[in-house]
Amino acid sequence: MARFSASRLVIFPALLCMLVLSRADVIRMPSMGSSFDGEEEAGTSWAILVAGSSGYGNYRHQADVCHAYQILRKGGLKEENIVVFMFDDLANNRLNPRPGIIINHPHGQDVYAGVPKTLLTIKSSPGMPNLPYLYAEDFISLLQNKYESNSYREMVIYIESCESGSMFEGMMSEDLKIYVTTASNAEENSWGTYCPGMIPPPPPEYSTCLGDLYSVSWMEDSESHNLKLETIEKQYQTVKARTLNFNTSNAGSHVMEYGTKSIKAEKLYLYQGFDPSNANISDNYLLQTIMPSEVINQRDADLLFMWKMYEKLDDNSNNKTEILEEITATMKHRLHLDSSVDFIGKLIFGSIKGPSILRNIRSSGQPLVDDWDCLKSMVRIFESHCGSLTQYGMKHMRAFANICNKEISMDAMEEACISACGGYNSAKWNPLSHGYSA
Repeated sequence: MARFSASRLVIFPALLCMLVLSRADVIRMPSMGSSFDGEEEAGTSWAILVAGSSGYGNYRHQADVCHAYQILRKGGLKEENIVVFMFDDLANNRLNPRPGIIINHPHGQDVYAGVPKTLLTIKSSPGMPNLPYLYAEDFISLLQNKYESNSYREMVIYIESCESGSMFEGMMSEDLKIYVTTASNAEENSWGTYCPGMIPPPPPEYSTCLGDLYSVSWMEDSESHNLKLETIEKQYQTVKARTLNFNTSNAGSHVMEYGTKSIKAEKLYLYQGFDPSNANISDNYLLQTIMPSEVINQRDADLLFMWKMYEKLDDNSNNKTEILEEITATMKHRLHLDSSVDFIGKLIFGSIKGPSILRNIRSSGQPLVDDWDCLKSMVRIFESHCGSLTQYGMKHMRAFANICNKEISMDAMEEACISACGGYNSAKWNPLSHGYSA
């Protein structure tokens, strides 16, 4: 049985994206013995890269993950020590203007070449970064089990998704030797960037966003520094400022940190490796060249993509009519989801209290929900009667969590869903074909 020497592990999940970088004396299988004979003190770095979305409109997520792979390879991580999970439906997509190529920056090089792919079927919301949906309780339990089985020495996790902080708020122990940084806090969106119409724009042939603000912030920082000198803490502060758009009027999000914060005193190269070509880069280079970014809400990026496709087509094109119908249907389903959740809240809690109860945000340090099984059940009941939540509708996960926190019964929830959505034709968003979120 092969031994996985991993003094460090990185996980980078992208909507979404996740990067897990791990360092442990050894990452090993349960059947392996306890001897670490012959292992170097530093061990071996491992990385797990996850892009949890599919479709050309979500181009940016797989582009983020491919970019992360290239950084790690340039840093010296072995190909066999980097595990990549993604749908791999972009490079050869009929909509891709550069077949076989993926870029993550308007002037960027191909980041797809050489990336190993493990096909993935997995979206983001409060308490979960997406089919099969990953819920906070399950993810934290997995990390706890890995810690108890001595599977790593230390681990660093980067997560790009809306409300990504809710995956760890009130859940993440400080004693697991895991440091986590997220694109947003427990209640706000994360943001796409390098989109059509923005400055800088993607090449004119692209109709989709190329990257996510948080993800490109940490990766472009890593590419612009000597990682043997830069600490995790320094990068965290740099990325935090850029992702918040330097407190300008541009939209942004609050990068958060959880877990074993003493790890952030370590140098980045221990997790991301070291690119010798960066040995002499000036420490001030990045902040001197980065300006506030134009961004778009993650949940609106698909509409931007469809609209840009619509604008590019000839007026008499059948495809133009089809895209307009798709945009119209998408907007109608979004309005249906919003109005249905609002009505369900009023049916259960009354027209006055309902909206405020559904929107309630628990105090810092509390998890999103007390009973995660209840949350999964409430989501399934809703989707059975009202249609799939979709990537957009997952913003309502907090509402379902608050229904559970008020100890509302499953029967009461089902009765409210039937009243709100009875007779609704969910069509393409029928969970039997689209998939359930729980």
